[in-house]
Amino acid sequence: MLKKLNLKDDLSLIEALIDRNQFEFTDVNDDVLTILKTVKDKGDQALHDYSIQFDGVDVRDFKVTKDEIDEAFASIDRQLLTDIKIALGNIQTYHHKQGFKNFELKQDHGVRLGQRVKPIESVGIYVPGGTASYPSTVLMNAVPAKIAGVKNLVMVTPPLKDGSIKASILVAASLAGVDAIYKIGGAHSIAALAFGTKTVPKVDKIVGPGNIYVSMAKKFISGYVGIDMIAGPSEILILADESADPDNVAADLMGQAEHDVLASSILITTSTALADRVIKSLSAQLPNMERQNIIQQALQDYGGIILTETLEEAITLSNRIAPEHLEIITSNPFDVLDKIENAGSIFLGAYTPEPVGDYLAGPNHTLPTSGTARFASPLSTADFQKKSSYLYYTKAALQNFGPSIIRFANEEGLTAHANAIKMRIDKEE
Repeated sequence: MLKKLNLKDDLSLIEALIDRNQFEFTDVNDDVLTILKTVKDKGDQALHDYSIQFDGVDVRDFKVTKDEIDEAFASIDRQLLTDIKIALGNIQTYHHKQGFKNFELKQDHGVRLGQRVKPIESVGIYVPGGTASYPSTVLMNAVPAKIAGVKNLVMVTPPLKDGSIKASILVAASLAGVDAIYKIGGAHSIAALAFGTKTVPKVDKIVGPGNIYVSMAKKFISGYVGIDMIAGPSEILILADESADPDNVAADLMGQAEHDVLASSILITTSTALADRVIKSLSAQLPNMERQNIIQQALQDYGGIILTETLEEAITLSNRIAPEHLEIITSNPFDVLDKIENAGSIFLGAYTPEPVGDYLAGPNHTLPTSGTARFASPLSTADFQKKSSYLYYTKAALQNFGPSIIRFANEEGLTAHANAIKMRIDKEE
């Protein structure tokens, strides 16, 4: 079920685990491009047709009404409502610490240089829907947007077969400050947000996870509007020593594998005994899992246990993999933390499994996948802000620095640039 590899002896298999390409989606590209063009040309009619085709729902009124939201609040489980509010508070507290800041530098000759930070005006959130609906995704995307100051925050999500939206999704969106919700999913909803229709407003940026069609739609409209990232299948890497509980490690590997048959679950350990016990525990626990077939396929295709001789080797390999989720289950996890260079979100110690971050703790669970943690970061308040620089030169400043600017311009062959400076200096002589 789960391959046990030795770092020295199984390099080819380890390379295959590390280097698997999750962005080879050419088989859906033509379909996605057709959907984008059709929605751009036909607007709401295309949305209606695609909702029937892909969601099996004949939706006439895409926008969720206040009555539907009120009904969701009335019907939702009271304890779940409390849980959503706890998570909301934690996510708000964490994301209030983030974001870009205004600043100004004052220099000689009266020069003033600065940065102005403004919120993106209009943002669209995609939330997976239907039977697999995620209120946590609503909170993780909406909260930082609202903290950043986004004025027009709209959400799209696929409806259930009866044309409704799951109560927990509507409640989470309302509590987080989403301004409008639309019953649309798939690539056609991304097209609607990117181009706008009579019903759905055009936005400046689109965020949120989705299936392969949603991911490719976001890729194609990137640049026309902003996007957060193109997320691949989910992944977890666990760094563990002999102190780790094998049953807990096995549970954590399965927890990530149940997302998708393409999900990756990897354990790197210095302990052969732990590796053997984890494999035994997986065999015992797996039959009790509701998504047993998905877990088994993911573990078989994209899972593995990698044995290293030292913890330093394990850390080096982890940094190379740059996992989306990294659990450090060692006797001194904070010592290991200081050596981690590449990871989306890091979970420290035996009592901080990945679901703590998925739902309640506060840090964002929208994370870089497929090794992109080498250069990318979790979704944050800053993703919903834009920066402008500003410059102010006095007459004395331009006279002092003008000759340097002119020499730069002439060196690059841009003599009109040089002339714009020279004209001002010459007038003052």
